[in-house]
Amino acid sequence: MSDEERCGWVGTDQVYMDYHDTEWGIPEYNSRALWKKLILDGFQAGLSWITILKKRDDFRTAFANFDPNFVADWGEKAVLTLFQNSGIIRHKGKIEASITNAQAW
Repeated sequence: MSDEERCGWVGTDQVYMDYHDTEWGIPEYNSRALWKKLILDGFQAGLSWITILKKRDDFRTAFANFDPNFVADWGEKAVLTLFQNSGIIRHKGKIEASITNAQAW
């Protein structure tokens, strides 16, 4: 995709260009992929989306490849472990909400 075909918010960062060109604006119907988006969107609150995109691989590792069935069984020990993970956004409330959302999923 050329720069002329991208939205103005994309800028020149490759991670944003890749996101725009392959994911943004494309409907998602897979429930697990939607859960992943819910988790990432929750962590994004108050931050820029590019911050989350740059940490997405770390989030994938930290949250068991975004497997809500696995994450749903996590407890306080996992919360404390994730809170120490510098690769993700270390916000206890967002971490706890992710586990609660996995349980609801």
